[in-house]
Amino acid sequence: MLTADPLTWLLALSPIIAVLVLMVGFRWGGSKAGPVGWLVALVIGVVFFGAGPELLIYSQLKGVLLSLYVLYIIWMALVLYNVVNEAGAIAVIGHSIARLTRDKTMQLLILSWAFSSFLQGVAGFGVPIAVVAPLLIGMGFGPVVSVAAVAIGHSWSVTFGDIAASFQALMGATGIEGHALAPWSAVFLGIACFACGLAAVHAYDGWTAVRRSLLAVLLIGGAMSATQYLLAVNGLWNLAGFASGLVGVIVGAAVTRLPFYRGRAWHPVVALEDDEGRNGPRPLMAVSAYVILVILVAGAELVPQLHAFLNGVVIRVHFPEVTTTHGWVTRAGAGRTISVFGHAGALLAYTCLIAYVIYRRAGLYGSGTARRIWEKTVSSAVPSSIGIASMVGMAMIMDHSGMTYLLAKGIGQSMGRMFPLFSPLIGTLGAFMTGSNTNSNVIFAPLQQTTAELLGISALVVLGAQTTGGALGSMLAPAKVIVGCSTAGLAGQEGLVMRKTLPYGLLIAGFIGLVALLVIQAA
Repeated sequence: MLTADPLTWLLALSPIIAVLVLMVGFRWGGSKAGPVGWLVALVIGVVFFGAGPELLIYSQLKGVLLSLYVLYIIWMALVLYNVVNEAGAIAVIGHSIARLTRDKTMQLLILSWAFSSFLQGVAGFGVPIAVVAPLLIGMGFGPVVSVAAVAIGHSWSVTFGDIAASFQALMGATGIEGHALAPWSAVFLGIACFACGLAAVHAYDGWTAVRRSLLAVLLIGGAMSATQYLLAVNGLWNLAGFASGLVGVIVGAAVTRLPFYRGRAWHPVVALEDDEGRNGPRPLMAVSAYVILVILVAGAELVPQLHAFLNGVVIRVHFPEVTTTHGWVTRAGAGRTISVFGHAGALLAYTCLIAYVIYRRAGLYGSGTARRIWEKTVSSAVPSSIGIASMVGMAMIMDHSGMTYLLAKGIGQSMGRMFPLFSPLIGTLGAFMTGSNTNSNVIFAPLQQTTAELLGISALVVLGAQTTGGALGSMLAPAKVIVGCSTAGLAGQEGLVMRKTLPYGLLIAGFIGLVALLVIQAA
C-alpha cells in the first residue's frame, strides 16, 4: 500500500515541480514543459509507484478521450474567432463600445471588464488581451495599465469562457456532472466578477476610480454574475461565459447614459477600417455570428428532439480495472463520453460555417481569407494542444498510479479543515505555471477532490474554489501576459505588467478562499 512518508510524497509531487520549474523558472511554454512533466510522471510512476504497461496504456487512452473532449471546443472556438475577426467584426464591436461614453473610467471598465469577458467567452487563449489592450492604448491609456486592466478584468470569466472549455475539463478530470459542479463554481466566480471590475479600475486610477465606478460595477457586475449563474446552473454553461459578457456590455451601455458618467474628454478612436482599407461591417452584422451561436446552443440544450438527434452518435470506451504492483486500484469504468454531433465543439463548427457564408455574401472577406483563418487557427491552437494533451496524460498517470491520492493525503494531514482557505490559491498556482485554467483543473482538480473527500468536507465547494482560483490565475500567467505585451509594444517588459497584476490576483484568490472556508465551516 501507498505510504505518505516525505520522500514518497516529494516523488509524487515531482511531475508538478518539473512543470513549475520549467514554465516559471526557465519560461518554457506549455508545449515544451508539458511533455517533460509527462515523462517525469511516467518514469516516477513506473519506478517508484509500480505502474505497469497495462495501467499506462489505459491511463493514456483515457487521457486521449479527455484531451479530445476539451480540444474539440478549443479548436472550433479559435476558428470562430478568426472567422469573425477576418470580417472586421471584432474591431467594429470594440470601437462601437469605445464611443459609448467620454468618461475615461467607464471606457476602461466596459472594455477591460465586460467586453474582454465577452471575448474570453468566445475565444480565450489571450485573445481578450491581444485585442483590447491595443484598443485602450489607441484611446490614450498607458500600455502597462492597458494590458494589466484587461488581464485583471476578464479573468473571472475564464472558467465558463471559451464555450466553457475549463469547466468541461473540470467535469472530465473529476468525473462529476456539470449540474453538480456549476452552482458553487458560479457563486465564487460571481464574487470574483465584482472584485475584478473594481481591481481593473483601481489599477488605472486608484481609489478615485473605484469610487467613481462603484455604481457601475454593482450594476454591470450584478447583471454579468446573475446571467452566468442562471445559465450555468440550468445546464447552459456553454453559453454562460460569453452571454454574461454580452449582457455586461449591454448594461454598461445603459449605465453610460446616466448623467454621472457623461462628460469627460477622451481621445477619439480611428476610423473603422481593416488592414486592406475595407469598411468594417455594421454592428448588427458584426455580432450576427454570436447570435447564431446562442440560437444553436440554446436549441441543442432546450429542444428535446434536437438534443436527442444531435447526441445520437457518441464515442464511449469502457476501461477495465487496473492495479499497480503496490496494490493501488483504479476501478473499471467508462472514459469521457464524446457526443460527435452534439458536443459544444460541433455547435461551434456549425456556427463557423453559417457565419462564414454570411460574411462572405456580405462582401466582408478578401482573397485568401479561408487560408488565413486556417493558418491563424493552427498557429494558435497547436502549441496549446500539445501542452494540454501532455498535461492531461501526466494527470492520468498520476491518478492511476496513486500519486494524486498520496499528495491529497499529505495536504489534508498538514492543512486539516483549513484546506478550503488554500484551494483557490492552488488553482491560481496551476494557472500561473501552465498558463491555463484548463490545465490547472486537469492537474489539480483530482488532487483537491480527493483531499476534500479524505477530510470529509464538500468536494463541490472545494472544486468551485479551485476553478475560480485557476480563472484568477490567468491574470498572472506569464504566457498570457507575454501575448498582451507583444501587441501593446511592451515586449521584454512583461515583469512590469505582472508586478501590477500580482497583488490583485493573490488578494482576490485569498478572499475567495476565505469565503469557501466560511461556507465549509457553516455547513
